Amino acid sequence: MEEVGKSAYIKLVQGPSLQELTLEDVKKELDRYIGMTALTGEQLGWQYANAAFPYTVEERSEGEIRYLLLKGKDPHLYKHLILGVGSEALPAGGERPFIQLALPDDATHGDTAKANEFSRYLARTFQAELHMLNGRVMHFNPRKP
Repeated sequence: MEEVGKSAYIKLVQGPSLQELTLEDVKKELDRYIGMTALTGEQLGWQYANAAFPYTVEERSEGEIRYLLLKGKDPHLYKHLILGVGSEALPAGGERPFIQLALPDDATHGDTAKANEFSRYLARTFQAELHMLNGRVMHFNPRKP
């Protein structure tokens, strides 16, 4: 796996959202994001999808670890991002699934901006708790008043 600099974590919370998460779930949501940006581009009359998602998606594995490598189409602006899934043990027992979006040390400013954008999109989609690259936490899960 690539050398990793910073990571954002999208952690699922207890409730109506998914309680299990696979790499295929993440890939499906990325495909949905690409499709939505393509439709937006059609409405605007330009190739917005290329600007909104400037990566190719490759599924990779090292041993038993599977992950998605997002490789930049223009290496001067975007190098790569890494997406994987895992789970963490909860203090009260059980496990909580999460998505890790890793930003390698050689990432560009464009990669950082896209990592923040994609992590917010995934957290909103999965109604999750987002631990951003800068350490801040955002909640996209419905909370009781």
